[in-house]
Amino acid sequence: MFDHFPFLTIILALAALTMAPGMDTVLVLRNAARGGFTDGFTTSFGICSGLFVHATISALGLSVILLQSAYLFTLLKFAGALFIVYLAFQSLLSAWRGHGLVVAHEGARRVSLITSFREGILSNVLNPKPILFYMMFLPQFIDPAQSALWQSLLVAGIHFLLGMMWQGGLALMVHKARRFLARPAIARTLNGATGLLLLGFGIKLALTHR
Repeated sequence: MFDHFPFLTIILALAALTMAPGMDTVLVLRNAARGGFTDGFTTSFGICSGLFVHATISALGLSVILLQSAYLFTLLKFAGALFIVYLAFQSLLSAWRGHGLVVAHEGARRVSLITSFREGILSNVLNPKPILFYMMFLPQFIDPAQSALWQSLLVAGIHFLLGMMWQGGLALMVHKARRFLARPAIARTLNGATGLLLLGFGIKLALTHR
């Protein structure tokens, strides 16, 4: 496996993708501000778990069917877009009401781990862009003489670890600053900003073409 491309190439490519600012980053920061490190870390775990779904779909060739079917692609992207817009609405509503998702200290409000995980994994799985990325990225590193599925899952595992380390670090950073972020003006601004960013990501996803 990886005969034609050094293992380091995979690490660098996945690290660059992981650290690029995007919807995943915003969601982890938002939820870490909402419920502390645990909320942000669990959200990251959900996001990164979705990578295994995309890797499996790509390895089994289902991504080709999805991307070639206008109906399935449209259904998936609008489901993902609606979910992101729903999360954006939560943040914007909190900003409008003047109270935030942000909490001053751990334990001030408990956020269900199931909620955090669900928000993370659905934001990833319902997004067709990772499917497209994996379909284009994985074949470069797959040895056709070996199982495509386990090789794809191995790459997804590397991506998972990198994602958890990076996003977990972001969640910890926000957790440490939660008292500052809980100030009314700061919390309201943060909720409004994350809400607008998520709304933008949702609209962009809805306008995505195959």
